Amino acid sequence: MTDRSFALLDSERYEVTVLKRNFLVIATLSGGLVLLTIFMTGTAAFKSRYAEASKSWNREAIKATYVTTQLKETDKAHSTLVLSYDLENNTDSDYRFDDGPGVVILGRLKADGSLSQQEPIRLSYPVFLPTKQHARLAIEITERFAWPPQEDPAYIDKLREFVKQRLANIGEFVLFDQANHAQVTLPDEWKELQEAAGTS
Repeated sequence: MTDRSFALLDSERYEVTVLKRNFLVIATLSGGLVLLTIFMTGTAAFKSRYAEASKSWNREAIKATYVTTQLKETDKAHSTLVLSYDLENNTDSDYRFDDGPGVVILGRLKADGSLSQQEPIRLSYPVFLPTKQHARLAIEITERFAWPPQEDPAYIDKLREFVKQRLANIGEFVLFDQANHAQVTLPDEWKELQEAAGTS
């Protein structure tokens, strides 16, 4: 009788131990599932916010001011138009612009505001722009243009006319820095030069 009751008590202890163990396993699995769900939901939300942020270009990071326009003879059949700008870095980060796939320069057409890259536009030289400072940037457009001889009475007029025609349809140039997702507007303040060409 004693042995049987002892056996029953031992069995009950075993069942209680198994129940406790099962409860702990279930509680642990449930807690893990809850944490996994929270993590996955948080990760999805973070990715969504990051994707939305990465879609928009930062247009306020760098401001550009037009400085000057130059026309250079490249060879007997080509000339290079060089437009220079002063860049102001309004951020707490340094920027570096190199002539390569990470930097794209497009022209914005006056007609409809669309971006165009009908001809290659490149940086004249690499630019390092430290935080809260200024730096000079120049872009180059090389096209077919036979440089007139200096003794030509219309020498200056021909140069100005070439510049005027080249910039006639462009409202502004836009530089896209893909690494930092920054967009820099290079304004069209060369209008005075075009007007001078028209009045000369």
